[in-house]
Amino acid sequence: MTSPRTAIVTGAESGIGRATALRLALAGCRVFTGDVQLRDENQTIYGELAISRQVCDVRSEADIANLINSAVQVTGRLDVLVNNAGVGLVKPITEVTEEEWDRCLDTNLKGAFFGCKHAIPLIKAGGGGSIINVASNAGLLPRAHDPVYSISKLALVGLTKSLALCHAPDRIRINAVCPGPVSDTGMVNADLGRAPDRESMRQAFIDASPMAKAHRRMMTPDEVAQAIEYLASDAAMMVTGTSIAIDGGKSLGVPPKV
Repeated sequence: MTSPRTAIVTGAESGIGRATALRLALAGCRVFTGDVQLRDENQTIYGELAISRQVCDVRSEADIANLINSAVQVTGRLDVLVNNAGVGLVKPITEVTEEEWDRCLDTNLKGAFFGCKHAIPLIKAGGGGSIINVASNAGLLPRAHDPVYSISKLALVGLTKSLALCHAPDRIRINAVCPGPVSDTGMVNADLGRAPDRESMRQAFIDASPMAKAHRRMMTPDEVAQAIEYLASDAAMMVTGTSIAIDGGKSLGVPPKV
């Protein structure tokens, strides 16, 4: 009998990370999660699915190493890593402080670097597996309103491609998903909370993506999680170095006028 796969998901207390942890657990994986803050509302469902949770700040290499090593100590293997933790930054670069730059780049890029650094040897030792980086449609094309965030996600897509090439001989598949905007995530909810007119901003998010506009809604965390589940599965055995846009066509170009 084959042992369940071991999967690690960062930023898993809400949004895409939470949806991913639940999907992987329901698919039969033994799931371990890390987040900067554990939420009481997840305790019951995570307990029922035997999802192990711990506090983890992805900007800390020690925290990432501890999360990964703790999982492997329990199961003896590592098969899947989802580098999901991320933060937004909506500011012109002339107003961005060094502290804000560091927080954005350290969370969105260095956190994934730490995860890959410590996960790759363990995945390799088990004969291969999958790493999925959660980027953004800002990783596919620059955005004027959040240039530093775009830089972090463009670099994350670059990291994905580079490491996919490096570690194909190790049978490690490394891909990215590029969502946005996604409803019910900490990032989008924070933007809506700061908006003078919440409903107008919500509609602007929808209108920015032609498919989202056609369906009159944003993407959902679970729609992104389904793509991550696919990339983690054997169905994606020959898929590596890709960046899947889950953005309702926002990154395609100038949308048609309707």
